[in-house]
Amino acid sequence: MSKLHSAAEQVYREVKERILSAGLPGGELISEGEIAAEMGTSRTPVREAFLRLEAEGWMRLYPKRGALVVPVADGEAEHVVSARRLVEADAVRAVAAAPAARAELVRRLRAGLDEQRAVAAAGDVAEFSGLDADFHRLIVQAGGNPLLDTFYAGLRERQRRMTARSLARDPLQLASIIDDHARLVELIDAGAAEQFETAVGEHMRRVHGLPRGGDR
Repeated sequence: MSKLHSAAEQVYREVKERILSAGLPGGELISEGEIAAEMGTSRTPVREAFLRLEAEGWMRLYPKRGALVVPVADGEAEHVVSARRLVEADAVRAVAAAPAARAELVRRLRAGLDEQRAVAAAGDVAEFSGLDADFHRLIVQAGGNPLLDTFYAGLRERQRRMTARSLARDPLQLASIIDDHARLVELIDAGAAEQFETAVGEHMRRVHGLPRGGDR
């Protein structure tokens, strides 16, 4: 790998992480020069990274002005939450009929809850948003449908960004999210698939500030 490509990859990963963790909020205009200076590189790898982020839909480039971090689109949170609820509910229906798989999922989710509590105590919102996304994906993976797992994986980055944005707006949500997760684990453990679907929908809508009643 050339030094230029390596530098561009490093810039790409760093800037994308800031976008996903709400360190660079939607609507913010940044310049190649400021990122280059901050990361100790030339503008060329920054430009390459910005072009890649634009192709993925995270940025919009304006010649001589800079790069705009694309805000979460109107209605996007609603669509992501609706899709996630359907996929997670399907997975829980599958594990409800498979006691061994359900027990293993519950074990892994409870271990994840311990990690979430430790990260929340440290106040690391960026790290927590990643753990939150991993918690929900564990549920989907346990359903055993590789097509739905691949689809859900495509939502992970959008989910992370939405959660980080919500936590940046109200960091006190950390405790309530963990409480919600603990409740979801208990419903899975009980094999209560229908109650889980209602609870996970309410949980996601509350976290992302969406009105209730739009899940069905």
